[in-house]
This record gives sequence, C-alpha cells and structure tokens, in this order.
Amino acid sequence: MNAMQTDNRTTTRTAVVTGAGSGIGRAVALELLRAGWSVALAGRRLQTLQETAALAPDGASVVVVRTDVSEPEDVAALFAATVDAFGRVDLLFNNAGTFGPGGVPVEELPYDAWRHVVDTNLNGAFLCAQAAYRQMKEQDPRGGRIINNGSISAHTPRPHSVAYTATKHALTGLTKALSLDGRPYDIAVGQIDIGNAATDMTERMQTGALQANGEIAPEPVMDVADVARTVRHMAELPLAANVQFATVLATAMPYVGRG
Repeated sequence: MNAMQTDNRTTTRTAVVTGAGSGIGRAVALELLRAGWSVALAGRRLQTLQETAALAPDGASVVVVRTDVSEPEDVAALFAATVDAFGRVDLLFNNAGTFGPGGVPVEELPYDAWRHVVDTNLNGAFLCAQAAYRQMKEQDPRGGRIINNGSISAHTPRPHSVAYTATKHALTGLTKALSLDGRPYDIAVGQIDIGNAATDMTERMQTGALQANGEIAPEPVMDVADVARTVRHMAELPLAANVQFATVLATAMPYVGRG
C-alpha cells in the first residue's frame, strides 16, 4: 500500500472513482494511479472499466467494480469491495453522470429521461457520498475527501439542457451541505466545475454546438489531462485545507461574458 502524510497522520491513499470507464473519470483514475494511489474503478460497463485498468502503470493497485450509482445495493457493494481490497477510503471522486437526450426542448422531454438524469447525477452522487461518509467516519485514521464533478452548467445552462442543468445546480447545494456536515469528522468536500474538456461527450462541440442566441458555432476544448491534474491537486491537499469550488475550462469557450 502507498502512504502519505496528512495532518501529521500516515494514511493509505485509496480512491473511489465513479464513471471511471471513460472521459474525465478515466483520466482522473489514471492520474491517481500514476501518483501511487490505490483506486477502485466504478461504472456501469465492465468492459470499459477493464480497459481503464489495462492502462494503469505496472504494479498499480486497482480494483474494478461494476456499479450503477443510482442503485443503493450497487453503491454499498462498491464501498465494501474497496474496503475489502484496500482497507479504507480516502477519496471519492463523484464523477458518474449523464447529459440525457440532447437537443430536446423542455416540453418534449420524456419524464423517464428526466428521471434517469436525476437518478444518475444527483441521487447517485448522494448515495456514493453517503457511503463514503459512513466509511470515513469510522475508519482509523478518521476522515477523507469527496470531490464532486459539477459542471459549467452548475452556473450557466446550455439550451435544451433542463435535466442536466437542474441536477448540476442541485449538486452545488449537495457539495455545500456535505462540506458543512463533514467538518466534525475530518471529511473535506469540494467541487470541480469543468467546461469543454476533450472527451467523447464534447467531441461534437468542436464542429458546432447550439448557442444561447440560436446559432450553431464550434467551441474550443482543453486537454482532459489538465482536469485530471487539478483533481489530483485537490485530492492531495491535507485535510486541514480544502478547495471548496474550482472552475477549469477551455480558455476561449463562450462562458465568461455575453454571446
């Protein structure tokens, strides 16, 4: 097991990364593994999780757990498997999420689609945070860190994104409440809001994305590795320090200002 000094205590560095089969989750998991963390990879698709694990450096401590974060039983099994493999949980990167059907106006969005986005993005984040709390309160040394993956949509919506935007705004409230409630137990909680990291989800933005004024325009993207390094920085702070909110975005994307 790997160890580091945190608040003058020696703790193992063990992380749970949800949505680890692709995109930001995969990039963060690999960044942590390269830095010597032990990582539990969680996601709905076993094959993509195994592909992430195959990219880990030789000798890395990694476990793969197929997980639907919207299912309480799956989440409980994920944290049990992590503790069984590594003995504790020092970090949860609450990353699993879905945008839902793109380009669908509010009046045409099926209720089942709304529920799927809420169950994944919000309920899933709560269930994983709750399981992390239970473990972090009881382990010795006590405490740990939760980093929620918000979004630029936690501040400003895109057109036709009502379900995604609503859940990301709610995630900000979840982050604040968890951060407050975690203080007595040495649990630090923060949020990273990401804009246009180069993943499969944002590939279409480089060719054209619907803007608030109704136009279709290409948008710049940034290397997902820059996001991963930011998450690692947040994760490796001592528990006495916390990045409450961080915003990492492609510099020239249409976010700051009008248009």
